[in-house]
Amino acid sequence: MEESAFNALAEAELARIEHALEDCGVDIDIEPKPGGVLELEFANGTKMILNRHTAAREIWVAAKSGGFHFRPEGGRWVNTRDGAELWAMLAALLGAQAGEAVDLQPPV
Repeated sequence: MEESAFNALAEAELARIEHALEDCGVDIDIEPKPGGVLELEFANGTKMILNRHTAAREIWVAAKSGGFHFRPEGGRWVNTRDGAELWAMLAALLGAQAGEAVDLQPPV
């Protein structure tokens, strides 16, 4: 995948995630940063970083529980380790870090 195509795809996915986070009902401060980065700060003071990694053609998630890499495959973003889908895994990571259940739904 060409760099420009990947960047457009990743930016669109990060924007979808940002909008879904705003609507999920959990107290998360969302701060978009230059270069395809979303910095999330939770009420308990912990942080999570989501960013596009152009060289690897992946979206990376740095959470309290660890780091995860997702690549686009068949219209979805999947974990490079176990094939888990980004949105489901992100909801679980957010819930664990926030200390409450998170219903994260991709915008239609």
